[in-house]
Amino acid sequence: MAAVQAAGWRAYSSPSLEILPRIVPPLRRKIQAVVLTSGQAVPAAGQVVPLDTPVYAVGDRTAQRAQAAGFTHVVSAQGDAEALATLLRDALTPQAGLLLLLSGAGQGTGLAADLRQVGFRVVRRVAYEARPVQEMSAEVQRVLAAGQISHILFFSAESVRGWLKALPGSLLAQAAAATAIVMSEAAEDILRHAGWQDVRVATQPNAAALLLALGACR
Repeated sequence: MAAVQAAGWRAYSSPSLEILPRIVPPLRRKIQAVVLTSGQAVPAAGQVVPLDTPVYAVGDRTAQRAQAAGFTHVVSAQGDAEALATLLRDALTPQAGLLLLLSGAGQGTGLAADLRQVGFRVVRRVAYEARPVQEMSAEVQRVLAAGQISHILFFSAESVRGWLKALPGSLLAQAAAATAIVMSEAAEDILRHAGWQDVRVATQPNAAALLLALGACR
């Protein structure tokens, strides 16, 4: 929000997902490193491993949250799950021990499979569940109805699905008239299927590229 406003835009926050933390049981086996696919998994990591355990995060924001939680050795893949898998293959060896993968419900299975295929032993645990919000804020509904939203930024395909579920059907046309900026082709496909004509995919799957695609308000 701060970065969007600093670029000259008037920004509105419209959460699309409700995050429900899960309890992760302590692990009795030695962990080589923790793998985080989202910043939402950071609280669980702090509860199950020592803060000096190496942490490999999918992106800079997740890495920053891990550092803020007290982890002392944090590395960012600066991208998506594919970039994270590449980083882990380059930085670690399967012989050094287990990887603890903390992710959301229904997420992280592809990454775990990719790592196991190259010999890593991966323990995957669900750290949180993301559910669509039940209702969009009255303020966002008001500005959509007034045609005052020119761009909508989505951080994931899951966020797109959740936001569309919360969007009243009477406001779909006004929302679809805005330019959508997304991080992935999966998110683009969902929006185009919902009626969006102008969808821009950021060059990299991170917040910095998303903001670059938005640009400054003219």
